[in-house]
Amino acid sequence: MMRKLIMALIVGGAAAALALQADAAPKAKVKTPGNCLTKAGQGTGGDDKSAAFQAWEAVLQAADWGSWTAWITTSQTVGVAPGYKVKGVKRKCGAGGSLGRQCTIQATLCK
Repeated sequence: MMRKLIMALIVGGAAAALALQADAAPKAKVKTPGNCLTKAGQGTGGDDKSAAFQAWEAVLQAADWGSWTAWITTSQTVGVAPGYKVKGVKRKCGAGGSLGRQCTIQATLCK
């Protein structure tokens, strides 16, 4: 019983610390006209396609976890964001990252 209580306190404390840390983190949102967000993400992979996939995941996760959930279970197409109109997608890929290729993607997502 005591062991379960200690584990519950450790897990609860860790969750609280993460919540405080996440709240203290700088916000990367850039507001644009028309209820839009501009987000960027970076990913790495063995080729440009997989690195861009990871970068787009980062964009969606930064914008809206619900959109990412819908995307990962449906299209998995870079440049698609369920629930948003996507515009101005900019992609830059090159050598780098831990897997050989690295991509950075920026896009504006509008509701």
